[in-house]
Amino acid sequence: METFDYVIVGAGSAGCVLTYRLSEDPSTSVCVLEAGPRDWHPYIHLPAGFIKTFHMKSVNWAYQQEPGPYTGGRSIYAPRGKTLGGSSSINGHIYNRGQRQDFDTWAQMGNRGWSYSDVLPYFKRLEKRVGEGEDEYRGRTGNLTVTTMDWKDTLCEAFMAGAISLGIPRNPDYNGAIQEGVSYAQRTIRNGRRVSAATAFLHPSRKRDNVHVKTHAHATEIIFEGKRAVGVRYTKGGRGGTPLEVRANKEVILAGGTYNSPQLLQLSGVGSPELLQSLGVTVRHALPGVGEGLQDHYAPRTVARVKDIQTINELRQGWHLWVEALKWATTRRGLLSLSPTMVYCFWHSGETNESSDLQLTFTPASYKEGVQGQLEDEPGMTVASWQQRPESRGYVRLRSADPFEAPIIQTNYLAAELDRRVIVAGMKLARRLLKSGPLAPYYAYEDFPGPNVQSDDEFLGAAIQRGTTTFHPGCTCRMGPAESTWAVVDDQLRVHGLEGLRVIDASVMPRMISANLNASTMMIADKASDLIRGKSASVN
Repeated sequence: METFDYVIVGAGSAGCVLTYRLSEDPSTSVCVLEAGPRDWHPYIHLPAGFIKTFHMKSVNWAYQQEPGPYTGGRSIYAPRGKTLGGSSSINGHIYNRGQRQDFDTWAQMGNRGWSYSDVLPYFKRLEKRVGEGEDEYRGRTGNLTVTTMDWKDTLCEAFMAGAISLGIPRNPDYNGAIQEGVSYAQRTIRNGRRVSAATAFLHPSRKRDNVHVKTHAHATEIIFEGKRAVGVRYTKGGRGGTPLEVRANKEVILAGGTYNSPQLLQLSGVGSPELLQSLGVTVRHALPGVGEGLQDHYAPRTVARVKDIQTINELRQGWHLWVEALKWATTRRGLLSLSPTMVYCFWHSGETNESSDLQLTFTPASYKEGVQGQLEDEPGMTVASWQQRPESRGYVRLRSADPFEAPIIQTNYLAAELDRRVIVAGMKLARRLLKSGPLAPYYAYEDFPGPNVQSDDEFLGAAIQRGTTTFHPGCTCRMGPAESTWAVVDDQLRVHGLEGLRVIDASVMPRMISANLNASTMMIADKASDLIRGKSASVN
């Protein structure tokens, strides 16, 4: 049986950063268990390859959510990365931290050391910002390269001009002092290639003798001695593979993400006693918050048909695609270097909002059935709009005691009345943006939800019909005080009531942030590495 100081379950965004930091001490040994394969597939590294990895089960858990009260009976697809780098190897590359108040709210919920001023040094330490940004807020020497979209597109420029005409300012750095405004997206792309957490952190750390990465290693159970976690059982090769185990001298760290970390806790007897007993799982430690509190951003996509100009829809067809492939091969630029989102817009659903509660994205393309992943044949442009800080909460629960069966994922989108009001406001703003004067020369007509949709109830009906995830699940192992009924970990990310066990990934977020989650997930891991080592942030 192999023994290491730290055993990390999951080589995703958090696990890669943790491995890099913890292994800086050559006397410390780190073992990482990853259920998926190495990140060798070329579609991972080609930015436009996200369209392929979106449904590629060899590197994607390809989960399905349960139909919710406001999804029109639909089961929404929930992709998650299953390879080195995790979801950072298959996502849309966007780098978005969130707003100051997001993290100040975490601190106000009883989590010491998690205010904006506390976490900013870790955001800075991680990144190598190439482009605009004040050094007070941006890092220049980290491993994670962050660039701004360099595709200067006529439709994108017209969209931003339209936003400005509606009173939304141009913001050169939405990850700086203030988020609100409109700008090209910032993303983790360097020289036309994806910068995942694996390429930025895990692969450099694998050059160290004290790092051991095991792929195709599906964790099935945490090993306990009394109340202390001492190791992990896993199956090499997945279902039907070889059962093995690895021991941890110091700590077991769950970094499997919002769906898989609570699933592994529940499989190991940590969670709601009623749920575990109903599935025949022996209760080791009652902790009812495990898997509860799931939040995600829910986005309807407003689509307009385009005239008198090319969109990405046409550029990816026929000989155009061969031209773009040659362009990428020779210059690392062009269509194949793009992200699914090109322009970001942050604004308010009403005049009284103190900070932007809407996030809108623009791309000069449109997708089949309102779902990202399959481009349409005819020219189109799309604005996705969503509520930044939803109130609705769902859950992740075991479906059975079988560790290879996908968990039950119920997000409960739009269950809260506030969420429904804000989503309607976002759709109305999306329509105004697409019908703004600067876009008029290219705007043919609104395809979805369509000009017949006018009332709030009709907008809500359209959101129910075609809304979908933005792939930002969090909050299923929430950080909070021990006396709360919902918290799973404390502000050191230690599981309440157990020893030698932490959860370090997006599941520990106590509340959804105003952003995509990848940047903050890496920040959480970087800060956690210092909590584990008893260090404080140092930024070069």
